[in-house]
Amino acid sequence: MHSLLNRFKQLVGLAVAVLLCTSCSTAYLSSVEPNPWEVVSLPIEETVLDIGFVENTSHGWLVGKHSTLLETKDGGATWAVRKLDFDDDKVYNLDSISFSGQEGWVVGEPSIMLHTKDGGDSWERIPLSEKLPGTTRLITATGDKSAELVTDVGAIYRTEDEGKTWRALVEEAVGIFRNIERSPEGRYVTVSARGNFYSTWEPGQRAWQQHNRTSSRRLQNMGFGADDRLWILARGGVVQFSEPGTLEDWNEQVAPELATSWGLLDMAYRTPAEIWVAGGSGNLLRSTDGGETWEKDRAIEGVPSNLYEIVFLSPNQGFVLGQGDTLLKFNGTSESA
Repeated sequence: MHSLLNRFKQLVGLAVAVLLCTSCSTAYLSSVEPNPWEVVSLPIEETVLDIGFVENTSHGWLVGKHSTLLETKDGGATWAVRKLDFDDDKVYNLDSISFSGQEGWVVGEPSIMLHTKDGGDSWERIPLSEKLPGTTRLITATGDKSAELVTDVGAIYRTEDEGKTWRALVEEAVGIFRNIERSPEGRYVTVSARGNFYSTWEPGQRAWQQHNRTSSRRLQNMGFGADDRLWILARGGVVQFSEPGTLEDWNEQVAPELATSWGLLDMAYRTPAEIWVAGGSGNLLRSTDGGETWEKDRAIEGVPSNLYEIVFLSPNQGFVLGQGDTLLKFNGTSESA
């Protein structure tokens, strides 16, 4: 009888193990092989916040906290510190940089705007109105002498004369937001400061459109996919995609890795099918089928940093920006490119 009881316990244990393993595909992800990311050494310890390259060149710039400005001329393999004289005693966080051709723009907080016509060989400071609502937060170069500026309360302005004059595109600001993203077509999406709703705007609208969040989980970040879908990262490591071309029709939420509690902080498309997601404690995930299945870049787990932002300037030129002086450079290719 005793041996039969032990045998029964073994069978029950085996059945439980089999049942649990039916969900192991998301609990323990397979590894990205080979690892396409290289850790780049930076000559500073400050956190970098954005990256931009002069179009079709290996000449690029990093901006960040405490007036950080770094330059590369070899595609991001090495970086050098560049100092600018702001003619005041303020310390700026440079939040955003963008280029169109040789023309580039930088904005930060407290409100500041820099402009270059020669790829950054020289920078000039653009005066800003004291009546500007909020603080300069995001800048996008849109063409010759043209750019779009967004403040941290969602006021949107456009210039077509190198920043001499600006035209307001919305009648009312959206309010303080957690983060914001602009699509190549000029649409915007923001997540509210507390993560309890999101707002969208597209060219021609005079006001932001507010939308309720998709579940009880607070929103962490949102953006536009290369497959005409919106994406959401929510608290608890949850990913969600909208139906193509819609703003409020959403697919089911998915937790790509159930075994981890690290938050997911940013997402970027390398191609319409290949997606990368970054998060806390060196967490870097990849999907090559539009978010259906996921794998983890375990070679990056040892990077002692939260990974805040992923930027793909082209399918074969990408960077991950992290806490402190963390910078990852994409060196891989695949058939999906």
